[in-house]
Amino acid sequence: MFSKPIARKGRGAISNTSGRFETHTIHAIDDGWQANPSPVNFSPESDATHSHAIKRFSKADLTVNDLNAGELCVDELSVDELSVDDLRVDGLDVDGPRLNSQNIECGSRFPQSDYLRTQWQDDKSKTVITRNRSPDIHFDRSINPYRGCEHGCVYCFARPTHTWLGHSAGLDFETRLYAKRDAAKLLKAELAKPSYRCEPIALGVNTDAYQPLERKLSITRQVLQVLHDTKHPAYLITKSSLIERDIDLLKSMAEQNLVSVCVSITTLNRTLARKLEPRATSPHRRLQILEKLSAAGIPTRVSVSPVIPALNEEELDDIVAAAANAGVSSAYAIILRLPHELQTLFPEWLREHYPMRAERIIKAIRSMRENKLNNSDFNHRMTGSGPRADIIQQRFALACKRSGIAVGRDFELDTSRFVPPQVKKPKRSENIENSESSENTEKMKRQLSLFV
Repeated sequence: MFSKPIARKGRGAISNTSGRFETHTIHAIDDGWQANPSPVNFSPESDATHSHAIKRFSKADLTVNDLNAGELCVDELSVDELSVDDLRVDGLDVDGPRLNSQNIECGSRFPQSDYLRTQWQDDKSKTVITRNRSPDIHFDRSINPYRGCEHGCVYCFARPTHTWLGHSAGLDFETRLYAKRDAAKLLKAELAKPSYRCEPIALGVNTDAYQPLERKLSITRQVLQVLHDTKHPAYLITKSSLIERDIDLLKSMAEQNLVSVCVSITTLNRTLARKLEPRATSPHRRLQILEKLSAAGIPTRVSVSPVIPALNEEELDDIVAAAANAGVSSAYAIILRLPHELQTLFPEWLREHYPMRAERIIKAIRSMRENKLNNSDFNHRMTGSGPRADIIQQRFALACKRSGIAVGRDFELDTSRFVPPQVKKPKRSENIENSESSENTEKMKRQLSLFV
């Protein structure tokens, strides 16, 4: 019989269903051996019996510095109280634990928690600026320092993008991350091209640029430094308090009208937030972020997104009022979008956490999406359609008016200050030049010898 997926603490998705590009689908099977959910105790005898399938790792083994570039790494920020020989996972090799859809879903004799350690590896992208031509988006280029996001927001529209990498939009999206550690270098090279024309760059739109892994790698900080040095305008959006680390750069850019920051607040209900966005900063802490950024003179706005009918819809007025008190100058709201795999993942999450309200919420979503779970039409994908969607937009506009803030996503940033970076062409070393000259000399001698 098929095994029902279970919610895992600290993770948003319930399951790890196969992506739409996979030729095979993987299903969890209950064979009767998983009836006892208690942790398995390993004795020396059992370890010896299964020595071919067990590998012990120390804390030192799990740090980035001890692994070669490009190898799969374990995010030590997500490893809670890991002792010297705690981590034992089936099917390991010398490089580190390999996490895939099959050994998550199908289960094994090891505790489930060991399979859900956050892992990351280097992304091999040759460019860092992504461009779009969507008429309903106020920017045409963006930078995402990471693929996948450990915040684990179950509603995230970026989840389906992980299937391009051969992973699942479910738990893989939260646990198998890719980091663009050379993003700053690639950005500088792109900005230095003579054909480049300056327009605001959106930072961290697809996946959060300030997710937990950023605390270790500081890729976003490096990218922001390049934008600061070249006086390039940028939009930022985040849920993380880590953005406060970069207030020095943001403040300097704000003084030249080069930056605006948007903080996403979906709910003020802590219980709902822990289920919707399990590893994101708490809602009230995000209000403090807005206060600190506003106090530093940085233009801020709030994104009340996504609006989920019959779940967080009733909080619209409260969120707008709280954000206005924190100093934001504008706000916008987007109706819940469920592209591709989210049409399976989100209803699955609803039935697990809110079983008595799930069907009502799904019906409300369909009422705004032409009786479908998603409508990708540019005219309606952000706002929805129908009477309920119209009422939500009217309520939101009225709430913003009462709070004295504008409705909209666009800030007019200054593009005239942009100064292209100076990228030095690599010089050939003297050793290489000397070796080439000696080779040419020998070649000429051999040619002359033919005439002697």
